[in-house]
Amino acid sequence: MSKNKPSLPSDCAFVVQLRGDAAVAQGDFRGRVEHLVSMQATHFESLEELIGFIVRVMSARQTDDD
Repeated sequence: MSKNKPSLPSDCAFVVQLRGDAAVAQGDFRGRVEHLVSMQATHFESLEELIGFIVRVMSARQTDDD
């Protein structure tokens, strides 16, 4: 791995912000997620919604690359 290159591609970077009252240990995932390159963002109320957003964004990016 080169010191000048990031180890992970930036077009796959997301920021996940959990709500302060989310009880993650109990499976309560609520918050906001943003794809850093496209700036697409959404609020989520479950882990399934969070993963669904990431899958949609990444699928669309792969389609755009074809």
